[in-house]
Amino acid sequence: MGKHILLLGPPGAGKGTQSKRLADEFDLEHVTTGDALRANKEMDISEMDTEYDTPGAYMDAGELVPDEVVNAIVEEALSSADGYVLDGYPRNLEQAEELSGMTDLDAVVYLSVDNDELVDRLTGRRVCPDCGASYHVEFEPPEESGVCDECGAELVQRDDDTEETVRERLRVYEENTAPVVEHYREEGILVEVDGEGTPDEVFEAIADVVDQ
Repeated sequence: MGKHILLLGPPGAGKGTQSKRLADEFDLEHVTTGDALRANKEMDISEMDTEYDTPGAYMDAGELVPDEVVNAIVEEALSSADGYVLDGYPRNLEQAEELSGMTDLDAVVYLSVDNDELVDRLTGRRVCPDCGASYHVEFEPPEESGVCDECGAELVQRDDDTEETVRERLRVYEENTAPVVEHYREEGILVEVDGEGTPDEVFEAIADVVDQ
């Protein structure tokens, strides 16, 4: 039976990177809400009495998929996984309560990173508008400043990576997800890991928690 791991942390904390490494290291499914939604875009949700009959219709309209639909999709993804690393869910207390009815968790790891560090990480991201390659001005710069290594196009900063937008994203995260962190802390299963070390140091700390 594989481990059931939940990874929590604010935008920019490195959840995606660390989740993939954990999944590879411990032979687990990497379950993210984004991937689960994309894999189940055509799922029939007509019995839920929602505005649209499929999750894809919400996504195509640029609207948030309702919690009840996300819950059903996550439950489906977890039920077919022997072991998993869950990343990006639950986003609020209601989803956390739903999750407790779906599955038992072996470990909940929270990546703790200072807000100013998160702003530096997120505002430093640059992307290639042509081929989609991603860089960071400090942590993963291209060989030639401002130019994509892959195709030579000029790199750009996404609108949602400006400082004003990043700080608003962090505020919304704190408002919605801080209660989730406290929920697991009160349950006694939350382990806080310093997310400000190198990716290797952070991974080793998380792996130690999972191994226990």
